[in-house]
Amino acid sequence: MSVPAPPPKHQIRALHTETTVTVYQAYRPSIGLPAARDGRFPAEWKRDRMTWIKPSFLWMMYRCGWGLKEGQETVLAVEITREGFEWALRHACLSHYVRGFHPDRADWQRELKRSPARVQWDPERDLHLRPLGHRSLQLGLAGEASRRYADEWTVAVHDVTPLAHEIHALVRAGRVEEAGPLLPRERPYPVGEGLLDRIVA
Repeated sequence: MSVPAPPPKHQIRALHTETTVTVYQAYRPSIGLPAARDGRFPAEWKRDRMTWIKPSFLWMMYRCGWGLKEGQETVLAVEITREGFEWALRHACLSHYVRGFHPDRADWQRELKRSPARVQWDPERDLHLRPLGHRSLQLGLAGEASRRYADEWTVAVHDVTPLAHEIHALVRAGRVEEAGPLLPRERPYPVGEGLLDRIVA
């Protein structure tokens, strides 16, 4: 039996439909529960602060400790428009300087200052939250991008904390073969020409 080829090092994988893409965040219950109940972020959610969204469920589990870390007890799956997601990607820059990709450090710093979104590529995780060889997208939204995310792009907000706890319990019990099928079906996201030019070094 042939072994499937590993994913490309930099690839967006996400649960997506023809019109939406699902990203994950984790919040304290005072923000997460009203957001899931009302389908939008409450007034307490600061629209002038940078917020990071992640299309990878398992990377979110690594970040929030399966929803057990303080202040991250409510795990949200946020459906946003693909139009908004791609707007953010087109207006993003890398969150770190890369020699040979950016003309110089000062040019990157100017780009960072004027960009409403930024990207990090972090190691993807397996069900044990161990790092894999390929990368997972993190998309930081600030200013105009953050406001648009909360007030224009968000289509639906779902509380997936019970799912996180269920999968975690199965992994802890050594029942990984049962946990895997419960994961959201994240597929390669179709990227149009030039969409990733500014964010893949």
